This record gives sequence, structure tokens and C-alpha cells, in this order.
Amino acid sequence: MNPYISLLILVVYFGMLITVSIFTSRGADTNTFFTANRQSPWYLVAFGMIGTSLSGVTFVSVPGAVANIQFSYFQVVIGYILGYLVIGTVLMPLYYRLNLISIYSYLEQRFGFWSYKTGSGFFLLSRTVGSAVRLYVAAQVLQLALFKPLGIPFEVAVAITIFLIWIYTFKGGVKTIIVTDTLQTFFLITAVVLTIILVSSELKLDGLGGIWTAVQKSGYSQIFYWDTNDPKNFFKQFFAGVFIAIVMTGLDQDLMQKNLTCKNIGEAQKNMFWFVVVLVIVNFLFLSLGALLYVYAEAQGIPTTPKTDDFYPMLALNHLGLVVGITFLLGITAATYASSDSALTALTTAFCIDFMEIEKRPEEKRSSIKFWVHVGFSIVFYLVILIFNRMNNKEVITAVFDLAGYTYGPLLGLFSFGAFLKRPVLDRYVPFVCILAPIITYVINDHSAEWFNGYKFGFERLIINGLITFIGLWLLHDRNGKRYVPQA
Repeated sequence: MNPYISLLILVVYFGMLITVSIFTSRGADTNTFFTANRQSPWYLVAFGMIGTSLSGVTFVSVPGAVANIQFSYFQVVIGYILGYLVIGTVLMPLYYRLNLISIYSYLEQRFGFWSYKTGSGFFLLSRTVGSAVRLYVAAQVLQLALFKPLGIPFEVAVAITIFLIWIYTFKGGVKTIIVTDTLQTFFLITAVVLTIILVSSELKLDGLGGIWTAVQKSGYSQIFYWDTNDPKNFFKQFFAGVFIAIVMTGLDQDLMQKNLTCKNIGEAQKNMFWFVVVLVIVNFLFLSLGALLYVYAEAQGIPTTPKTDDFYPMLALNHLGLVVGITFLLGITAATYASSDSALTALTTAFCIDFMEIEKRPEEKRSSIKFWVHVGFSIVFYLVILIFNRMNNKEVITAVFDLAGYTYGPLLGLFSFGAFLKRPVLDRYVPFVCILAPIITYVINDHSAEWFNGYKFGFERLIINGLITFIGLWLLHDRNGKRYVPQA
């Protein structure tokens, strides 16, 4: 694709986002940045969360990975449904009852100072790495389609990408993101649907029935796997999906910050229900797109790429014509920025509330602190992306979940122990438990085949990590402490 067409798309796209940010940030203060003054319509939040949840990783990696894992990823998606049910009925009522801005402040009420800082710290680590990886995916694609043909090196391209995010989020924060993510989700879903239609037309498939028949005959459409030693085993994937949803949405400031901008718990739960419905459908569309792309490549004699993450971009930008190329660029840009912009805001919020205690300061001071923290995390994003670009040697979606299995595990243990037990713990030792749990999990995962008769852990190591944290908290029983009494 002509790089100047790509540049025009990018300019128009970000011009639209910046225009939205100008209107949504009028009269904005730090409360607007952190909570959108709790006036967000539930339907905008629900739709916008799709783009945030999926990101550029899903957009590129899921269709490409179909060659190796078929539709087995949908087992994880089925698990999401139960996970989001737990979020909507257990966690969200808790957050609304306590009127939280940062969800990790709950840990201070439940356990104490050190647990609170540890929980927020693990979120900052998890979301910084995870979001940087997602942004890295889009930066690679934009480098291929735009910056490299223009002679711009990857390091400069990443800096431009992050600067554009900062520009339209620095003032309005989550209030701006609620609107921009809605627009970006629209572009993302439109891109997937339009690409499926155009590829189906190239394959001369007749309507939805023809598309589904082609997917079923492709050899890529197997969903369920029952071999207990297979990492794609249904029960491994399903329960991993349950807990991935709980930790990466329910225990994640990024996604919960949007939910907490709704007017009340009723609207927030309505948002969660419709979010799940659309999320399941969109993930199935991504998998179907992957199967169709491989069918198309085989029919045209186009060789696959060494890395599956490169397969969809290669076809879209070089083989499927201008319309698909433009659609792909809009989709990958929308998916990535919908995820990255909210992550940058959530990281800023968590650090300001949990470590800078910004709510105790006057508005002028709050605004200054928020500004510099926002700048600081933008710089951190940039550095992590460059490091990851040098070190990564596996499919990006697997890398993201590998990291999540270790960094989100302690959050799962902390919140589940706090929610289901009233047992007091020795707060000052909680950080040691939360650091040891991922280390022990890594050792178990590394020796699982040797110790458990060939059994290999997949995404479910997140569960093991959380369980180890839970047990560690149980062992830290404070015999002189008082049982926790929830606030009314």
C-alpha cells in the first residue's frame, strides 16, 4: 500500500480523536480525568470496552494463530462468560458500595497499607507490560505500512505513536476515552466484518451459509479439545478464561475505571451484560476471519509467514486490495489505541491515587501531579516497547498471557481472599507472599511435565499463582487482629 495513503488515514483518524478530546475536555478537572464525574451512559461504556478488551493483539494475533490452535481460543472466550458474571455480581457491587476511584484502595480497608501498595504495584507492572506489548503490535504494523517506506526508524515511530495518545487523553482522561473508544470499537468491528465480506467475495462464497461451510471445511475450525495433556484441553482453557476475565477486567483498574463512571450499579451491571454478549460474537468473528484468510492463501498459492502475527498484515497490505488495506489499517489502529489510551489513563489514575494520595491535595496541585505522572508513564511505555522489540521471540498473544499469568496471580489471591474470608492477616508480610507466589508458579510450570506425568500448564498457571497467594495469606493469620467487617 502507498505509504502516503497510510499517512492520510492516520492524520484523518487522529484529527477526529483530537477533535473529540477538545469537546469532551471542556471544563475538565481531575475528577473528570479519573471518573468522568460518574455520568457516563452505560451503552457507550459497554461498546467502548470491546475495543479496550480486544486490542491490536487480538486483531492481529488471533486470526494468525488459527493455523496452530484452530478455534481452541474460543474455549477461553466461553470461560470469559462465567468470569464476567462474577465481576458483575460480586466485584462491581463491592466497588460501588465503597465509592472507589482506584479499586486497589479496597485492599487497604481489608488488609492494610502494605497489601494496598502491593496490589496497586502489581497492577502497574501488569498493565504497563501488557499494554506496551499490545502497542508494540500496532507499532510494528504501522512501521511496515507507513513509517518504514517513509524512512522513519522504529524508535521514532513508537515515539510518535505514544505522543499521539498522550495528546488526546492528557486533559479529559476517562471522559474523553469513553467517547473515543466507542468510535474506535466501531472502526474495529467494521474492519473485521468488511474484511470477511471482501475475502468471502474473492472466494466466491454464497452468504453466511457459504462462509460457515468454508470455515468448517477448512480444517481450522475445531473448538473443543479433551486430551488432558494438551495445552488446548477444554477444562484448562475454560477455567483459565474464567480467571483471566476476573483478573484482567474485574481486578484491573483500566477496565473497571470505565465501569465506575456509570451513574449507579444497575447501569454498570447492564453495561457488563451487553459487553459480554458483543465480546463473544466479536471473538468468534476474529477466529472465522483467520480461517478464511488461510483458505484464501491456500487457494491463491500465497505462502504463509514464519510468524503467524505477520500473516494477516501481509495479506491485507499486499494481496487483498486497497479497500482491505485501508480497512485493516483503521482496524489495527482503532484496536490498539482503544486499548492503549485507556491503559495510560488507568496507570496515571492508580499511581496518583494509590501512591501520590492526590485526592488529599488542592485541585491546582492535583492537576500538576496528574500531568507529570501521565508524561512519566508515556515514557515508560516507550522504553518497555523498545525492550520488548529486542527480546520477544514468540507469538505476541501468548507472550501477553504468559506475563499475565505471573503478574495478575497475586491480585487474584488478594481479592479472592479478601472477598470470601474475613480472616485478619499480618499485613507487613503480604508483599513477600505476593513476590514468592509468581516465583513458585514459574518453577512449577517449568517442571510440570517432569513432576506431573507429562502434564503441561497453559493459561491455567494464573489459577495456580492465585491459589499459592491465597494459601500464603491464610498462613499469615494475625491472631491478635480483628475480623474484617465490611463497610455498609
